[in-house]
Amino acid sequence: MALLQISEPGKGTLPHEHRNAIGIDLGTTNSLVATVQSGVAKILSHENQNNLIPSVVQYQTNTILVGEAAKLNQDDDPVNTIASVKRLMGKRFSDIATHTSSNNLSDEKSYIGIATKQGTKSAVEVSAEILKKLKTIAEQHIKDDILGAVITVPAYFDDAQRQATKDAAKLAGINVLRLINEPTAAAIAYGLDKKVEGNYVVFDLGGGTFDISILRLSKGLFEVIATHGDTQLGGDDFDEVIFQWLMKQSTHDFQDPQLKQKLKTLSKNIKEKLTDNEIVSVEHSFNSSVNIKTKIDQKLFADLSQHLIKKTIDATKRALKDANLTIQDIDGIVMVGGSTRMPVIQKIMRDFFKQDLLNDINPDEVVALGAAQQANMLVGNSNDEHLLLDVIPLSLGIETMGEIVERIIPRNSTLPIAMAQEFTTYKDGQNAMMIHVVQGERDLVSDCRSLAKFSLKGIPPMVAGAAKIRVTFQVDTDGLLSVSAQELSTGVQASIEVKPSYGLDSNQIKTMLESSFQLADEDKENRALAEVKVEAMQMQEMVERALQQDQNILDEPEIKKINKALDQLRESLKNNDRNLIHEQIDQLNNATQYFAQLRMDQSIKNALTGRDIKDMKL
Repeated sequence: MALLQISEPGKGTLPHEHRNAIGIDLGTTNSLVATVQSGVAKILSHENQNNLIPSVVQYQTNTILVGEAAKLNQDDDPVNTIASVKRLMGKRFSDIATHTSSNNLSDEKSYIGIATKQGTKSAVEVSAEILKKLKTIAEQHIKDDILGAVITVPAYFDDAQRQATKDAAKLAGINVLRLINEPTAAAIAYGLDKKVEGNYVVFDLGGGTFDISILRLSKGLFEVIATHGDTQLGGDDFDEVIFQWLMKQSTHDFQDPQLKQKLKTLSKNIKEKLTDNEIVSVEHSFNSSVNIKTKIDQKLFADLSQHLIKKTIDATKRALKDANLTIQDIDGIVMVGGSTRMPVIQKIMRDFFKQDLLNDINPDEVVALGAAQQANMLVGNSNDEHLLLDVIPLSLGIETMGEIVERIIPRNSTLPIAMAQEFTTYKDGQNAMMIHVVQGERDLVSDCRSLAKFSLKGIPPMVAGAAKIRVTFQVDTDGLLSVSAQELSTGVQASIEVKPSYGLDSNQIKTMLESSFQLADEDKENRALAEVKVEAMQMQEMVERALQQDQNILDEPEIKKINKALDQLRESLKNNDRNLIHEQIDQLNNATQYFAQLRMDQSIKNALTGRDIKDMKL
């Protein structure tokens, strides 16, 4: 949403007319805020000159601490100190229940509750505190009105997670100019938009999320052609493998929350030391009875992390396949996120793509810098209006008869996008229609994720199939969805902004994609079975209605023949034999041919009764 301004053709804003905007990287481990000053994007540091603000919030009795101050208290007060809250954004408790053992998380139905001294908080509220801190830092530097912010999100964030991010910004008093995907922001910071052409991979491994995106650049057109990832994979998981390994090195039970948190902090420190050292000696005393003395080297760490590394490689292969590219087609690999500093990640990517990696910009800062440049353009300070085209990660559609999914927007479609499709009524006189919006790659509703439901009422009574209902899906540049339905003859319509209070679990996303390929044949058969069942039920209803209206024109043997065929069709519908149902449909067709002919003759006779042939126009 660019803000309008008047300036001479070909010229940008005058220096004294500079409009202030910021870019925010709301990260799992650390967050940053940046702005463009004198044409250069720069990170805004806080009072102790640190650019990175730990994404940690501590709730004390009468105070809320954010950033470094909260992080310092994390070991001593782990229950009231919230870290990695980004992983809970846009999710329900059922989405994470199998992945957490935390005692301070609760099921609040529409969101995950986080118990603190100041009561139960949501992920949106905690994130808002981090955003308030970033906003304050920006105001201290800029000392003038800030028109808005571009906030980055993982490319694989779904509709609910993006909406939760916007809600947190609203709560923090920030005007969101646009949400952009983190890999896209990184590419902007690298100036890839100024390349003439090429295919680039952005490998983004942060503290809690992972994205792999493939961008095609061509003379200012900045198009994401494929994306893959995991919103539950990041540096935290690499910390966890060291944490689990250290627990095995000790005979002590680490169930005490404070002791457990201290061991997690030690695990994180060991991982960070392994970035610059081949081997790390560990000698740590937690108290007089709990001591750990051991060593860990790069090879052992790589072995412990093998299952996580495999996830990144699998996602990379899937993104290349979706983009219909090979490693030979890739012109560069941009490494983004602090976790890409790990030597094991650097090596695996160099070996996979067989070329050097782009590590020129600090991987912690590159996303915020790109967001600042985009914000600067959106408020009208820059004429460098490169066209950003992101994609949607999973297909969107609606439920049709037989619980079949009719896809309206396929995954990896370019954003923003609007697509429409016409549907019709199933029964005579139907005056309302339920629109069930779903997301996923399978053909049956039960195998996809329900996003929203709404009703279109006031459809004029017509025979089945006569009404025309146009359903339109619109996904904006932030990846947020709205759906509308309109009956075309009357103009009656209904719409909904899809704002689910839960998100898609990353494992569900992965399962949806994998199963859509692995179960393609099964899906095809299930869809065909559902479609033939719908056809059979429609025919059954049509014949029953015809008998009710005109049974008097048939003799008894004809009525028995048709009823027998109807009974056989009803019986076949109890089974899941598609061929048998087809056969019974054909038999009912044959049994009703004479009846259809008699009805046609009767209709013609009724139409001609009492009319002179001279009055009829040929």
